[in-house]
Amino acid sequence: MTGPFDAPAARRAYLVQEERLRHLGEVDRDLVRLGQLPDLARWLEQIGATGGCARPVYLRGMSATFDAVSGELLRRYSTGGEPGERLALRCRNRRASRCGPCSWLHQGDSWHLVHAGLAGGKGVPEEVGLHPSVFLTLTAPSFGRVHRAGRCHRERPGVCPHGQPLGCGRVHGEASGLVGAPVCVECYDYPGHVLWNAHAGRLWKAFGDTVYHRLASLVGVGRSAVRRLVRVSALKVAEYQRRGVVHFHAVVRLDGPAGAGDLPPSWATAEVLVEAVRTAVGSAAVSVPESAAYGARRVRFGVQLDVHELRGGDADPGTGERVAAYVAKYTTKGAEAAGAVDRRVTSAAEIRSLRVSAHMRALVGTCWRLGGLPELAHLRLRAWAHMLGFRGHCLTKTRAYSTTYRSLRAEREDWVRGASSEGEVTVGEWRFAGVGHRPGEAVVAEQIAADRERTREIAWDYAPPGWVGGARRGPRGADGSPSVGAHPDD
Repeated sequence: MTGPFDAPAARRAYLVQEERLRHLGEVDRDLVRLGQLPDLARWLEQIGATGGCARPVYLRGMSATFDAVSGELLRRYSTGGEPGERLALRCRNRRASRCGPCSWLHQGDSWHLVHAGLAGGKGVPEEVGLHPSVFLTLTAPSFGRVHRAGRCHRERPGVCPHGQPLGCGRVHGEASGLVGAPVCVECYDYPGHVLWNAHAGRLWKAFGDTVYHRLASLVGVGRSAVRRLVRVSALKVAEYQRRGVVHFHAVVRLDGPAGAGDLPPSWATAEVLVEAVRTAVGSAAVSVPESAAYGARRVRFGVQLDVHELRGGDADPGTGERVAAYVAKYTTKGAEAAGAVDRRVTSAAEIRSLRVSAHMRALVGTCWRLGGLPELAHLRLRAWAHMLGFRGHCLTKTRAYSTTYRSLRAEREDWVRGASSEGEVTVGEWRFAGVGHRPGEAVVAEQIAADRERTREIAWDYAPPGWVGGARRGPRGADGSPSVGAHPDD
């Protein structure tokens, strides 16, 4: 049996092509390779199904679906006939800095998660919109004066203990590198900043427990009895401020003991909830392990508090959509939105080479230094230095607040298949086969993602009101982007 290049003419043609390819860049060579794939159309179909995911995960294996009652084989799938004998799946990274298409889909799921807890749907009864609920913003305390956008701190006579002016007096643009940076680096409490981020999750838990205690005090029942009379359901999302500290946007709702489908007692009004939330924020506190490096500390929320009653229902039918859009937009951001990095830091030497501001480098360095203290080992500050000490998930909720991400993904998968998976049993065998794109593949995937985004923008601008390309038509945000909405499939 002879090879394909045994003929002299074929060998010469092959060598000429190789010589030409050597003069091309890495991306162009890979694009030529893609163009010569016999199953290019199927590969494009796979990448299109991921929405142009920036870092897809590849699997090899097979699956078989059977009828749960009769055991009849309904369908069978194998990657043996796929390009490279592997299947591309979404990376599901929520960060927009890592994967725009997957973060957009995650944002839409977050919208549903928040909206279902305010107006019902996705398995949550619509009566939940009648339950007392509030939207609040919880901030961190001050750790020292920082430059702010617009008119900065006015100049005052005198200097700080380190000889720096007490104010700034200048006007800073939003994109200014000074916004969020300390007015005096020596005065800034970097250990307090990092420790607040590291204990923010525990502080939120303490706040939730204190809300129950305040409700009991306001209505005159015991602290243990109040939990049998009412349930506090809540959802929060963490946002990084420009100074690099997290604060929380949260929805807090009062339910009956059985959860979202149960009306709370008559005394559980919105006014009572607002008062309970306000007093709980002021009294919630968490102790930090004492250390010679920073002394004794107690973590509390800042004095700035914003609480709004959510009326919903016929009184304000758009409340759920607006709050859901406002909260969901923060789920695709992390510390990188404040100027930090979106990947783990592995050594102290790496911190010095990070392409970040001096303030962010100081925060990451403080995490690394405090992470070496035995009394703070449980905080794993070095592992979470890239998150400036905060190790919680960007969005968390109580069990009874609404649906789950898993349920939303399962519903989307059923929509893609066009049929319900009830009454079916699927078994499979899969193994990891790689991750990410080659250089030319990445260019194609980026173009697919850009085309999808442009299609959504056109749909938003020209289609009639209703669900359009993942967004519900309505007023655009300050940045010109539409509010986030539902999308059955990308």
